[in-house]
Amino acid sequence: MIAAIGAVSSNGMIGLDGWLPWDIPEELAYFEEMVAGAALVIGRLTYESMDVVPVDSFIVTSQPELVFKPGCQTETSVEKALLTATGTGKNVFVIGGAALYAAAWPYCQRFYLTRIERAFAGDCCFPESIPLDRWKIVGEERKTYLERKTGLATVCRFVQYEQENPLRLPG
Repeated sequence: MIAAIGAVSSNGMIGLDGWLPWDIPEELAYFEEMVAGAALVIGRLTYESMDVVPVDSFIVTSQPELVFKPGCQTETSVEKALLTATGTGKNVFVIGGAALYAAAWPYCQRFYLTRIERAFAGDCCFPESIPLDRWKIVGEERKTYLERKTGLATVCRFVQYEQENPLRLPG
């Protein structure tokens, strides 16, 4: 299965200065648990923000001459990265950033999106082109956590969307 996973604030932000606009350790732990053992499809900027990059990570970049960590492979298109990732036999997760989500969503059966019910300043928005309003919600859990930058209780809704008929990858 090909899925995407991410988090978005109530005002549409997903990033700030190459990282998350919020500091909610439990939300990050959820992300890490969900993608553990999966093949990851990652945009270059998201890759550069990561301290630890697991094996079977496929970086989509137009700069394949860049040196990447062991276990990472570069691909020049989302379709090639998804095909190569599915070839591992593992579940595949698209983990961002915005341009990658916008290009990969037609191929995703699921989108695991944490909706953080607070506005945050940011410099990267969730793509408006992804029609999640047309996807079926197949799961939702609501939890409240302490956001460490503000010290405020913050609601996180862990929503699982399912797309009825994702596009098949070419080839």
